[in-house]
Amino acid sequence: MKYYLAIDIGASSGRHILGHLEDGNIVLEEMYRFPNGQYEKNGVLCWDSEALFGHIVEGIKRCFDAGKAPYSVGIDTWGVDFVLLDENDKLLGDAVGYRDSRTQGMDKSVNKVISDEELYSRTGIQKQPYNTIYQLEAIKNQNPEHLSKAKAMLMTPDYYSFLLTGVKHQEYTIASTSGLLNAETRDWDFELIDKLGYPREIFLPLSEPGEAVGQLKPEIQKIVGGNCLVVHAPAHDTASAVLAVPTLTDDTLYISSGTWSLMGTELTKANCSETSRKYNFTNEGGYGKKYRYLSNIMGLWMIQSVRKEIEATTGKKWGFDELCEAAEEESKKGFNALVDCDDARFLAPKSMIAELKAACKENGQRIPENDAQLAATVYQSLAVCYAKAKAGIEDITGKKYDVINIVGGGSQETYLDRLTAKECKCEVCAGPKEATAIGNLVCQMLADKVWKTVRDAKKCIQVSFKCKTYK
Repeated sequence: MKYYLAIDIGASSGRHILGHLEDGNIVLEEMYRFPNGQYEKNGVLCWDSEALFGHIVEGIKRCFDAGKAPYSVGIDTWGVDFVLLDENDKLLGDAVGYRDSRTQGMDKSVNKVISDEELYSRTGIQKQPYNTIYQLEAIKNQNPEHLSKAKAMLMTPDYYSFLLTGVKHQEYTIASTSGLLNAETRDWDFELIDKLGYPREIFLPLSEPGEAVGQLKPEIQKIVGGNCLVVHAPAHDTASAVLAVPTLTDDTLYISSGTWSLMGTELTKANCSETSRKYNFTNEGGYGKKYRYLSNIMGLWMIQSVRKEIEATTGKKWGFDELCEAAEEESKKGFNALVDCDDARFLAPKSMIAELKAACKENGQRIPENDAQLAATVYQSLAVCYAKAKAGIEDITGKKYDVINIVGGGSQETYLDRLTAKECKCEVCAGPKEATAIGNLVCQMLADKVWKTVRDAKKCIQVSFKCKTYK
């Protein structure tokens, strides 16, 4: 049996999913799961990169210990975050997370060099305060010594691939989230980089998903009990998830539903028009040199935060399924309240519950009074945001989309699936749940010639993972 290993690291947890082909089906097995999250260090929100790498190695070891040595392994993570390495490949500063406030006001600093309009026309990336371009601007202003000493910038998954192999690569899909790639050339926009005063040498040549990084370093082999090939998955988790969308037609929208909700379609050419910018759509890199044309919506981060806060303050441990059912019951009783999920106030509030209540009060909405009503507010608001994004994509593309394929963990939120079908006035196909890991694995298997084409791989996904339909 030939195994492939997807290491899928999200903002709240990570897991090692082993995959193989059996009787024409993709079979998944979770080998290891570990926690993740940003923590405060000296007043800054950081990732514990040392602990994360320890988990990465431990998960690979579990596979070898189980007698299921992977042929290859690929890593995917969230976007925009990175580390800087010095001439000795040591970290310069901490691995700061995207929810940290250091980027406040950095857009104004960048705007002194290039306007929002021109920046979008070059990169096609929506304006978000946490984009890599603004994080680098923060370092330039607050820690210029780090930039002056830097010899390489590695996005989060590329850094961990480097620690496994000793080879420094920058993968295209994750680099595309930086806001520093030229959307037409699909390469670093060095003219822009020079204007901003960022050192050219830290931006390494880009690799496509499916390209090999290298073998495990001898010291890693000794720890895990063997060797395997490290391959570039679509390193941005959404790029991996989109590769796993099972629908084969061009009239389908996708929502990669997790901590964030990424709603969009695939294009063969980036849309960097002023109309697209005003809609705040983004053109991120996809597998096979496609563009993920999408809207970045706050997503299940809101309900995750509410759930965590309820447990911390009351001790009650809600399951997501339970919260979903309770929210639906409140809806049946007539409860309805809406907030703007894209409002920056929900990005990293001290209290998500307090922020939701305040937003409802300010907007003249009914204020949620219990756990179920808080959940209903989040789910109802997300569905309305989805409908708004769908209308925008249809307006820009001139196409009518009759189906939305929801993939990822959020596809299991049945109340949200039904709300989405209702608000978007279309059919919703929910699943597969493990889309990010599946896309990661599929990329590795395509690189290993398991299938000839992406279409063949998607046909296999269709028969391997059943989806639920809502109308």
